[in-house]
Amino acid sequence: MRTARTRRRMFAAAGAIAIAGLVTGCTAGAETENTGPTNNANNTESGETVTIGFSGPAADHGWLGAINSAAIAEAEKYDDVELVVAEGTNDANLQISQVETFINDGVDAIVLLPTDGAALTEVAIKAMEAGIPVINVDREFSSTFAARATVLGDNYGMGVSAGTYICEKLGDNPDAVVAEIAGIDSLPLTQDRSRGFEDALEDCGLEVSNRVAADFTVQGGEAAASQLLAAAPQIDAIWNHDDDQGVGVLAAIDAAGRDEFFMVGGAGSKNAMEAIKSGDSVLEATVIYPSTQGADGIALARLVAQGKALGDLVEQDVPSRIVLYAPVVTAENVDEYLPTAFTS
Repeated sequence: MRTARTRRRMFAAAGAIAIAGLVTGCTAGAETENTGPTNNANNTESGETVTIGFSGPAADHGWLGAINSAAIAEAEKYDDVELVVAEGTNDANLQISQVETFINDGVDAIVLLPTDGAALTEVAIKAMEAGIPVINVDREFSSTFAARATVLGDNYGMGVSAGTYICEKLGDNPDAVVAEIAGIDSLPLTQDRSRGFEDALEDCGLEVSNRVAADFTVQGGEAAASQLLAAAPQIDAIWNHDDDQGVGVLAAIDAAGRDEFFMVGGAGSKNAMEAIKSGDSVLEATVIYPSTQGADGIALARLVAQGKALGDLVEQDVPSRIVLYAPVVTAENVDEYLPTAFTS
């Protein structure tokens, strides 16, 4: 049974590490030099075939579509991974049933981007208790017992990166008008982005003068931006949280004939980067929110299920939490990031 095998592997790991420590201690006085614990695993080599279940929300957003396609592409790189993909859904109850199916089928690991982290916590704990490691992607569960490892974008860091960029451009103008077009205000990720943005601006003596919230859609972005532009006759900089809704934001800006400001985007879409590269848009930078998170989850699930670790770390186990970097893309470095950009 795969479930039993996985459970044995998970609990045997600690014993194996302890034995390794004893062997090192016994040979310390021999001619072999003791250099301390190292991880020399060649993780690209084929290992025991593992079955990974993957479930995520419906791909009704460019970034989410990229999450799904990147996860599938990552699994296809390995001849020792069998990927079972559940249909994308925004229904938490349906996603719970998908995870329960994975548990009943005895998969070796589950990669889960929950439509609602709190709602999926209980079934994720159920999987973990069945000996199936869960890799939590992007939206966190409400219990640390629900996941073996968590892969996150840095939402607070996105805000800091955007604010820092604007400070570098406007920090010598304490009267600069900075506007913000957020995503869905009720989501913790939006709150974290806004908090990071506010904190970064505060460091250079600036603040958000005008703020509106959209909903991560083109239509929502256009409506929110139209509202913002009507309320603020003069703006020096705008941070828009999301490049998908940014398509609508740019449409509203063009319709209003406004170009006295520059804009920073968020997430890192292909069309945003192409606009940055052209130099013909008010959009001159965007902050990456990696669409590789699902793919990273697949890679980590394979390692955990096979009892491997991250080969470049001395640590003998896969870390429990990985937060990905939020770099700023500008005309100077856009060519570096375009190959991994997603299409809105």
